[in-house]
Amino acid sequence: MSYADDVFVNMCTDILENGTDTRGQKVRPKWEDGSSAYTIKKFGVVNRYDLSREFPAITLRKVAIKSCTDELLWIWQQKSNNINDLHSHIWDSWADETGSIGKAYGYQMSVKHIYPEGEMDQVDRVLYDLKNNPFSRRIMTNIYVHQDLHEMALYPCAYSMTFNVTAPRDDDPDRRLILNAVLNQRSNDVLAANAWNVAQYAVLVHMFAQVSDMRVGEFIHMIADAHIYDRHVPMIKELIGRERYPAPKFWLNPDVKDFYEFTRDDVKLEDYQFGPQITGIPVAV
Repeated sequence: MSYADDVFVNMCTDILENGTDTRGQKVRPKWEDGSSAYTIKKFGVVNRYDLSREFPAITLRKVAIKSCTDELLWIWQQKSNNINDLHSHIWDSWADETGSIGKAYGYQMSVKHIYPEGEMDQVDRVLYDLKNNPFSRRIMTNIYVHQDLHEMALYPCAYSMTFNVTAPRDDDPDRRLILNAVLNQRSNDVLAANAWNVAQYAVLVHMFAQVSDMRVGEFIHMIADAHIYDRHVPMIKELIGRERYPAPKFWLNPDVKDFYEFTRDDVKLEDYQFGPQITGIPVAV
């Protein structure tokens, strides 16, 4: 059965059984009807996935791999902050009349910084270091930029990636270096976003490894506030009780050697069995 299912079910069960409830507290999010959106939450959730063993897509319901890759490329490749560059409508609630979400996500990835090697944005710096300084302990990105928060439609949830390269063991016949990564997330809506975020950042690690002539290793997802909204609890309980299936196989177009040439059509999940989709998930804003 899928390891990602095990992680997801155990996390949800822990939140429901051992989490703390924000009901009665002052909270920012609201439901569409204007009422406060309360959560059951756990602090400091850490989930580990070995990407060399299987791709972390849950089978309890479908992970839309092309759509989550599309959003990933919108941020990391296009470096866009305008929803008109995105194929889905997941950001519509936060965009202004021009389609902009302000100085958030892709905007921060596009900002150039001065390094000893020259001027680069954060993505290009990561790609440069993976090829030229793979054992550096400074290969990371951070889009939680305090001076720009007031111009962001939504503060970044998944805000930092740290990449770390390890050498193969002496008895390993594959002599390629191994790319590992840590995703830091300040806040995670478990029903609406967890499986999506895990899959899309696993895709990113695969892409960066391929264009750097490396192979994938561990992906660690660190969540400061993992929560289930009050109106999502019945959906979560039904979801985690479903039948589970074997993990799908991940395919990444092997012909692409430049990160900026990837498209959402260069990824697919093969032999993917999954449960029915959940519709009508209310979103707190």
